[in-house]
Amino acid sequence: MAPPAPRTIRLEWTGEGHKFTGGVDEPGAPTTMIDGDGKAAPSPLSTLLLGCASCSSVDVVDILAKMRVTLKQLVVEVVGVRREEMPRRYVSIHFRYRLAGDGLERHNAERAVSLSIEKYCSAIASLAPDIALTHEVVLA
Repeated sequence: MAPPAPRTIRLEWTGEGHKFTGGVDEPGAPTTMIDGDGKAAPSPLSTLLLGCASCSSVDVVDILAKMRVTLKQLVVEVVGVRREEMPRRYVSIHFRYRLAGDGLERHNAERAVSLSIEKYCSAIASLAPDIALTHEVVLA
């Protein structure tokens, strides 16, 4: 299998404050807004957490589908704790997965989430290895 092609994104300042728009640098690709102040759109570090939550959620949906679970709900709440000193990077991140579905059993939900966080999620795997990652599963 060939290695994945490099991914290129383009971020452009809107000309207003700390607001930027960006996305994959391909014609017709969707864009998103990022606001360094977190007022008009998610901030860069909130976007980082959203990226980890959404990447992991894709894994969880796919893994549960292979387990023949009909997923009805998946909500991920993420709490990131940052350092006081610069750079104010995350030192710990906690993921809370709220799931509901037909045929969903706790052991399957926990297995799907663990596999995503520990093995499959590329976004989480790209974080610094010293960030304390924890998670919990709540069945609705």
